[in-house]
Amino acid sequence: MLAIRMTRHGAKKRPFFHIVVADSRSPRDGRFIEKLGTYNPLLPREHAQRITLDKERIVHWLKVGAQPSDRVAKFLAQAEMMKPRDRREQTKKDKPKAKAQERAKAAAGAAEAAAAPAAAPPAAAAPAAEGDAKEAAAS
Repeated sequence: MLAIRMTRHGAKKRPFFHIVVADSRSPRDGRFIEKLGTYNPLLPREHAQRITLDKERIVHWLKVGAQPSDRVAKFLAQAEMMKPRDRREQTKKDKPKAKAQERAKAAAGAAEAAAAPAAAPPAAAAPAAEGDAKEAAAS
């Protein structure tokens, strides 16, 4: 299977990528069939040379059946050469497990139940206070 992907070049801490079409079994920086563009992440996003693409050749390789990597597909979508891929759903590993969620719901329910009766007595006490004030005024 053919893949349109990036190969890393550049010095340590100074990345630069070539966008190439390669056999998916070959190593990331290994043998490739054709160079299709470049990506320089150190340049600002608005810079014209940040991403360069040979659009004719990319269209050719897509027709032949080459599959772009996620990052290259994003570049092609920005260049309006293909529709954007759907975003993957985030993992749920950072969320609490089922029992912890049940405990949190129970604690929230208990807090609401405790807050509701606590709010009611001051409202009931207010008329009694008014009655005491009337009795004191009458005497």
